[in-house]
Amino acid sequence: MTTDIPRSLVHLADSDLTVKIEDDVRGRPVVDRNGDEVGTVDDLVIDPQELKVRFLQVGSGGFLGLGEKKQLIPVDAVVKVDEQVHIAQERGHVAGAPAYDPGLVPQGEYFEELYGYYGYPPFWAAGYAYPAYPFYL
Repeated sequence: MTTDIPRSLVHLADSDLTVKIEDDVRGRPVVDRNGDEVGTVDDLVIDPQELKVRFLQVGSGGFLGLGEKKQLIPVDAVVKVDEQVHIAQERGHVAGAPAYDPGLVPQGEYFEELYGYYGYPPFWAAGYAYPAYPFYL
């Protein structure tokens, strides 16, 4: 892979940016390629310079937000959006994704590991093509 450190990404909830209502998938259930529920889109991780969504933050498990596990899924994994967000992987694969602790892992290294885990080139790699679904702000 490349050694270039990508620019910082931010959570949409922590920014002053918005998405068009019809393109906002927050709150929608995420289902895997078998139709099994993975979790719910809690937030979008965005590239504030290019105004593109890079990851879905998906929460699963827990009760009333307590004990909920958060996972990041590259938007490249999204294959269809209707009342649900459909991804190309299976629920077990998502559950095994690298955990993120911003205090322990630099953002660039984590994102590179995450893209590799899901089998997609990172967005900063030469020749990267943004997914067709319009995750633009």
